Amino acid sequence: MSEQHRSPRAAARLEADVLVAGGGAAGLTAAALFGSAGFEVICVDRETPRLDPADPGADLRTTAFLTPSVETLRRAGAWERLAPHAAPLRVMRLIDAGGARNVPRRTADFVSDEVQDHPFGWNLPNTVIRRALLERIEELPNVRLRAPAALTRLTPRLNDAVAQLSDGAQVRARLVVAADGRDSAARRMLGLGARRWGYAQKALVFAVAHERPHEGVSTEIHRTGGPFTLVPLPDHEGRPCSSVVWMERGPRAQALFEAPPEAFEEAVNERSCGVLGRLRPIGRRALWPIVSQLAERLDGPRGALMGEAAHVVPPIGAQGLNMSLADAAALADLVARAAAAGEDIGAPALLARYHRARWPEMSARVAGIDLLNRAAMAQAQPLRDLRAAGLTALHAAAPLRRLAMRLGMGAR
Repeated sequence: MSEQHRSPRAAARLEADVLVAGGGAAGLTAAALFGSAGFEVICVDRETPRLDPADPGADLRTTAFLTPSVETLRRAGAWERLAPHAAPLRVMRLIDAGGARNVPRRTADFVSDEVQDHPFGWNLPNTVIRRALLERIEELPNVRLRAPAALTRLTPRLNDAVAQLSDGAQVRARLVVAADGRDSAARRMLGLGARRWGYAQKALVFAVAHERPHEGVSTEIHRTGGPFTLVPLPDHEGRPCSSVVWMERGPRAQALFEAPPEAFEEAVNERSCGVLGRLRPIGRRALWPIVSQLAERLDGPRGALMGEAAHVVPPIGAQGLNMSLADAAALADLVARAAAAGEDIGAPALLARYHRARWPEMSARVAGIDLLNRAAMAQAQPLRDLRAAGLTALHAAAPLRRLAMRLGMGAR
């Protein structure tokens, strides 16, 4: 049941098993997972929930959910709403265009049929994802969404934690889940630090219509500055469409973001190497700085970190939100088993188990994606040639190729 509060003076004393701080896709998924498992949940978010978001034509940014995340969303009760809007990702195509001329010189296809009998994942507009998760929260009687509201104070105690909210309410919960983003207030209140580093790089995100069908192929083109990635979308107004994430060094990305439509379209087509024919940008552009971040620990007094409160990575290989949903699934599983055994769901020993289960893999993925991003940014021709040779060698060795695909989908 969602609770929308317009007055900051609305005061209440509330109780729950789990308090989820953050109402983005990761936080809402966590709330739905805990709620589906029978826990009393309160989720707080700074933004007012909208069940009828703006026309997707105005903002076609997307997220690709890999197979493990689809299973998590299914457990959370949200996938059935998402499936009709999803475009399958059957092939991950890497193209190296790092030669003297901006043309493809190495192409490597990683095909899902080699490792499983269904696509790697499915791509969806972000507006559709948020709407589906909010609708799922709305139908769970044991989950309350309190928004707009934010944590202003958190006091962990022996048997629970007491949170003060910006709308005047006070929440007492046995477990606090910090899912409130890279600048997480809940993480700070739990006394946990995080290390962050940048790349002098930004991501430009927009959607395009194109002449040729994408045929379920996600295409990542490497030259310099970062990858140019085309991710399949369902058709838009009768034309094949893809979402684009174009990573570039900061000044170049800013110039592209501010470019007039005609100049921007020409730059997009030059960078895409014509792989899908002529591209026509649609909707608006978005721009944000690229950083990596890793929390020092995932467990604190009566609290656990997940999502971007725990880790941030460049948008390569669809890893970001998929890592976040893996966090939510791992934490929900541990908490459900603890509750079934009569254990305290916010006990230090339980939360330490969550840290041990997730942090080693999480830190390895952050380091791996950092390395891939630095390779994609390479400007020196010898480094670009080395990158192309590495791609060729990886793709040519079938065991390594299949291992790379499994690791990319979240296998350990």
